[in-house]
Formats: sequence, C-alpha cells, structure tokens
Amino acid sequence: MDMATALDWAAQRTDAVLITIRRDGRPQSSDISYAFVDGLFAISLTASRAKTANMRRDNRVVLHLTDRDSWTYLSFDGTVELTEVAKSPHDATTDVLVGYYEKVAGQAHPNWDEYRAAMVEEGRMLAYFSPRSVVGQIN
Repeated sequence: MDMATALDWAAQRTDAVLITIRRDGRPQSSDISYAFVDGLFAISLTASRAKTANMRRDNRVVLHLTDRDSWTYLSFDGTVELTEVAKSPHDATTDVLVGYYEKVAGQAHPNWDEYRAAMVEEGRMLAYFSPRSVVGQIN
C-alpha cells in the first residue's frame, strides 16, 4: 500500500481504532476520533486512561481505519508523542484541543469557555501519531 494514497484516504475521515500494547504484551484497542494535521494523526485522550498509560510505557501503536461499505481498511504502524495534560483553560494544550475539536466536529463549539474548562477537568491531552508503514486496501 502506498503511504501517500493511504494518508489521502485517512485525511477524509475522523474515526479509527487505536491499538496500544499492554504491560503484559497483549494488545488493547480503543475506538477514537482523530484529526489529520500536517501528516500526523492528532488523538484526544485523558491522562487517566489505560491507553495513555500504555503509550507512556511503549509509544508503538497501530491505528486501524475501516469502511465497511467498501470493504476498505488501513492499518498504520507507528509511534506517538504525548503532549502535556491541560492544566489551565488557556494553556498551550487547551489551545491545541480547540483546533482539534474544530477539525473533528467540522464546526466551532457552542461554548468555548465550557469546552476549555472541561478539557482541564477531564485531564485531556493529545497524542500525535506518526505513521511509519501501512497495510490494507482501498476499494
């Protein structure tokens, strides 16, 4: 599978399955939404989740995308870098989460102050996934 073609297809979507590695080596999967920005997949997550702990320990992950209607699927293999946890409604992480929301939702949030406060309260952060290889088929 050609990486450029795969990324073009993935850039038109926002939903995937993120597969991380548990401490005992078994895979752990999570349904996620992502924003594709500048060749990276941005994924919002909370600091307290198992997938976050897994990525802190081992930054190798798989991002699996599928379209059941066309029997298309792509599995990207790569690594993630984690941002700091949002600590203030106007810190750098929260500012980036605003852009993430707009990219995934396709519109502005109806109440940015509420959104920013929720990002801090939930302990939100971003994982930036950098794909290294891809397998699959686009039909």
